[in-house]
Amino acid sequence: MSSAAPPVPSLADTPLTRHAHIRVPLICGPMYPCSNPELVAAVSKAGALGIVQPISLTYVHGYEFREGLRKIHTLSGGAPIGFNALIEASSKTYHNRMVRWLETALEEGVRFFLTSLGNPRWVADRVHAAGGVVYHDITERKWALKGRDGGVDGLVAVNREAGGHTGSRDPRALLDEVADLGLPVVAAGGVGEASQFRALLAMGYAGVQLGTRFIATTECNADPAYKQAIVRATSRDVVLTERLTGVPVSVLRTPYVQRLGTTVGPLSRLLFRGRKTKHWIRTWYALRSLRQLKRSSVEGANQDYWQAGRSVDAVHDIRPAGDIVAEFEAALRFASEEA
Repeated sequence: MSSAAPPVPSLADTPLTRHAHIRVPLICGPMYPCSNPELVAAVSKAGALGIVQPISLTYVHGYEFREGLRKIHTLSGGAPIGFNALIEASSKTYHNRMVRWLETALEEGVRFFLTSLGNPRWVADRVHAAGGVVYHDITERKWALKGRDGGVDGLVAVNREAGGHTGSRDPRALLDEVADLGLPVVAAGGVGEASQFRALLAMGYAGVQLGTRFIATTECNADPAYKQAIVRATSRDVVLTERLTGVPVSVLRTPYVQRLGTTVGPLSRLLFRGRKTKHWIRTWYALRSLRQLKRSSVEGANQDYWQAGRSVDAVHDIRPAGDIVAEFEAALRFASEEA
């Protein structure tokens, strides 16, 4: 009597879905200033994972942090959400604020954390003690090693197709570079449609993080002109600029960006190279960019900087975030049926 063939593994069953307790291995990446509560909640409610960006929640959208988390919890029907901890130690004041935000998030039931920049050890230790998991943003192997040594549970690999702060590797090269570290890897960058999502999961990624596609949604409260610019744009309209934060950021080419240029001056470049001055200049650029991005992306003042990745090639309309999650989930079901 012949034995039955083993079941085909589902692309939807990954370490990310198990770690985050979600149905679809899809993350709505943390975006300043676009991660408003309605967008985060809509993605989570649909079965994927919305990530709270605390500076966006408090500074841009005006919520007291705990109040904002509870608002998202109500809108999502209690679905899991994540929290983004930017952990570069630019100042003691900022670090202490991040510690308080993290503690509040844990108190409010958040158990998935995404760290960016810096050493994630303190986050991993605290979150693990509460039964949570930590993934860490990386753009190349050396940062993946720091994340692994800092005790994280997974990596978010930001490739050269991403919007905002971007990487330099293509998705395949970046996955190959870190695959031997034994951590699940989520792809970030270049995905605007379900077929691209499915292809990256088939490549071996544990999930995919989207940003640009979720800006062009009905729930995102970015300026309508920003959303329409994403819909109209092609990848040829995406450029890298250092003038926003001092390191390359992927934005749409606008008259303002063209007029200002895309590289920092010689003095700034010198300060970025100094051991004692790099933190000061990063902080200065960060504070300036906070004001600029809030004004341009939410208030629509001068369309200064509109962050976007090369996935704009696949973004052709403004749709509800839940519909996007459902479409991506359906593509995984179809892949399983084909297999």
